[in-house]
Amino acid sequence: MALARIYTDENAARKHLERLLWANGPVCPHCGVENEATLLQGKSTRPGVYKCRPCQKPFSVTVGTVFEGSKVPLHKWVYATHLLTSSKKGISAHQLHRMLAVTYKTAWFMAHRIREAMRPDELTPMGGSGAPVEVDETVIGFQEGANSKTQRNAWQFRNIVLTLVERGGSARSFHIDGTTVGAIVPILRTNIRREGDLMTDQAAWYKSVGKEYASHGSVDHSKKEYARGEISTNTVEGYFSIFKRGMKGVYQHCSEKHLHRYLSEFDFRYSNRVALGVDDAARADKALQGITGKRLTYRQPH
Repeated sequence: MALARIYTDENAARKHLERLLWANGPVCPHCGVENEATLLQGKSTRPGVYKCRPCQKPFSVTVGTVFEGSKVPLHKWVYATHLLTSSKKGISAHQLHRMLAVTYKTAWFMAHRIREAMRPDELTPMGGSGAPVEVDETVIGFQEGANSKTQRNAWQFRNIVLTLVERGGSARSFHIDGTTVGAIVPILRTNIRREGDLMTDQAAWYKSVGKEYASHGSVDHSKKEYARGEISTNTVEGYFSIFKRGMKGVYQHCSEKHLHRYLSEFDFRYSNRVALGVDDAARADKALQGITGKRLTYRQPH
């Protein structure tokens, strides 16, 4: 099956990106003026370059985005975005390197830039609309500097991920320092509406904050209780299942300082899944719409 033109032709990819980001005409990234630019056409001018009439500065659709300054052809960026957003458990940088015909180093950095585009610009509280919010934590890998031989079973030396999942809705994950009230409770208070229904396990750090919500249901996993009527954490456990299969089977190793980017990737795909009416093409377009206003340079560690 032949690839779509936006994945093989740079001009088609640029026009596709312009349609997504400039619905009402070119937007100058320098002064913010909309639809007040002239397309520059000439032998010495790159295709797709505009000049803003008010501020007289040139720009293209990639200026002020995570794609800015890249020497990689734009159609490869669009194709990489499609591959990363349509693969349920992710796609490795080695696979991107082979499919895009770029170096492994370039593919690795492209994937991180696209993950940055997946990061939401703002977070609104979850729950409160009759959809319970399930909360649970899991561990993945080891923290930097941990001795895996002597500390393999030590919870405190692993990277801990806290995830909130609204049933029938989105997921939101956080890399936290530890399973303490001080680390977990502020996240719940910020991200879950007080009129919402909270679902957790029997962990002690949820008991006090649970009283602040419309209801707090919990299941006792130590007694092999996984559901009691509508009360369960099975949805968030399902999220962890996909996340861990991706991290262990596809990515295999993740540096602690980059874990938050992988969490953004898995949250994005889960929150824009087919069950919510978002197909592969729409999911890729939504990720492309998130490239604006973000920069990520190679030397930027976090």
